[in-house]
Amino acid sequence: MPDPLKVIFAGTPEFAAQALQALLDSRHPVIAVYTQPDRRAGRGRQVTPSPVKQLALEHDIDVYQPPTLKDPKAQRQLADLNADVMLVAAYGLLLPPAVIETPRLGCINIHASLLPRWRGAAPIQRAILAGDSETGVTIMRMDEGLDTGAMLLKRRCPIGREDTAQTLHDRLAKIGAGAAIEVLDQLSDGTAAFEAQDDSQACYAAKLAKAEALIDWHQSALEIERRVRAFNPWPVAQTQLGDEVMRIWQAQAVDGVGSAAEPGTVIKADKHGIDVATGEGVLRIVSAQLPGGRPLSAAELLNARKALKRPGIRLSSVG
Repeated sequence: MPDPLKVIFAGTPEFAAQALQALLDSRHPVIAVYTQPDRRAGRGRQVTPSPVKQLALEHDIDVYQPPTLKDPKAQRQLADLNADVMLVAAYGLLLPPAVIETPRLGCINIHASLLPRWRGAAPIQRAILAGDSETGVTIMRMDEGLDTGAMLLKRRCPIGREDTAQTLHDRLAKIGAGAAIEVLDQLSDGTAAFEAQDDSQACYAAKLAKAEALIDWHQSALEIERRVRAFNPWPVAQTQLGDEVMRIWQAQAVDGVGSAAEPGTVIKADKHGIDVATGEGVLRIVSAQLPGGRPLSAAELLNARKALKRPGIRLSSVG
């Protein structure tokens, strides 16, 4: 069997932690972990280590957290590790050319889309918003471009009608972890094959902005449903109910049902959901959250805000 590869792992969130766990379970030793500096998180705003750092410390692996890799000192430190390859998954820091070229076999990235579709920061959410029927994971060799490097392996994943960004994230994290180990084995035994991307087929997955979560009821029910699914768990789709902002966690376009009511008008409300007229079709709100509370089912929401049962009540854009 070919010699195992000495691997530096670079990643930060839970998506990356799953890849690190798969790497720890493989035959390839992790000689160091790079992750972003600790950040304040949660309601208490406590300084919290990333999921990747927590996992690395549990396994007594050296952790490096430079605020940038453009610093020559940080680059020398990385070079001194003498790694065969660097495996990157949602690290969140730019890798300058000097870093990309340092490991003997370069830097390999786990990207949550079928490249060249959805290069960029938010491929999972953009795929849902666009109504894509499938997505997947691409393992690619990093270069100076934004997700433009040669591809080594693709794994496909269907997008279901019920999928949210969270459920799709969880499936892709598992798929990506397994695919990354497969590629490391190929690099080790010399069977890895690189395929250039077709730049003419590329599209860009821009970083999410909170303002995108504001529902425009003049859009179609299907478009709004996708928005709700894509922005669960962050930043969560929002609408105005009177003087309150209501966050919508789960909703579905009602197949084959239309309404002549003004978009945003509640046309029906019962324990099964709150039906709202849109620019095209009807959206059924299944779960929503009022200020200061937890997500509620439709039945719980109607008990908390009986005004939603009044005929003709309107939901509107936030602001």
